[in-house]
Amino acid sequence: MNVVEIWRYPIKSIGGERLDAANVTPLGIDGDRRWGVRDVSTGNILTGRRTPKLLMATAAIVGGQPVVTTAEGDVISGSLAEMSSALSDWLALQVELMAAGDEGGTFENPMDVELEADWVSWTGPAHAFHDSSRTRVSLVSSATLGDRDVRRFRINVVLGDDDEHGDGKPDSEDTLVGKRIHIGASVQLDVTKQIDRCIMVTRAQPCLAADLDVLKRVIRERSNMLGIGSLVETGGRLAVGDEVVIS
Repeated sequence: MNVVEIWRYPIKSIGGERLDAANVTPLGIDGDRRWGVRDVSTGNILTGRRTPKLLMATAAIVGGQPVVTTAEGDVISGSLAEMSSALSDWLALQVELMAAGDEGGTFENPMDVELEADWVSWTGPAHAFHDSSRTRVSLVSSATLGDRDVRRFRINVVLGDDDEHGDGKPDSEDTLVGKRIHIGASVQLDVTKQIDRCIMVTRAQPCLAADLDVLKRVIRERSNMLGIGSLVETGGRLAVGDEVVIS
């Protein structure tokens, strides 16, 4: 396998940017999930599960700071206070754009995806707004994605199809769970888990219509698992074309 795409999502649940290369730190892709949009009334970090409109914007890091472009083409930048005010106007909700800190964010998810009911909440890890303490870098193979759009799943690294086993079938990232992998010259990841999917993958995004069948298909074909989560053992530079080697 080798790296064919790299994605970074600077603001939790807002669309991200595709990169040719990235630095990897103990927190994951440098700048990934570094900021979140906090609902002032509840204190929760908003996601596309509760606030689907977030998915209709994209974010990039410019000069070390996040810059948001809405679906309407408006650019939101400046200080965190200025961006918080603009995002509040755009969402019609009082929110605060904040950097991740020592306390993890609180997130929500509906257990009943068809009725969007039975909401549960949990607290994620510190210093970056990831859902799970067992995932800092997420990966998926092209074989697993198939005709699915990677943007629905907010995965960091897409791996190219190989047939290392010589059985005529492209390799899946699932074979990497529980193993240590090296990517490029220095990056070393400990693959901890398969990633279970939620209602967010069904939401509309720019160029992607709302589609509940996306989740139903993942449940039916893959027992609701798509992609793998990993922790960073050794950071470094990651680039498109880098080879993935199992240690």
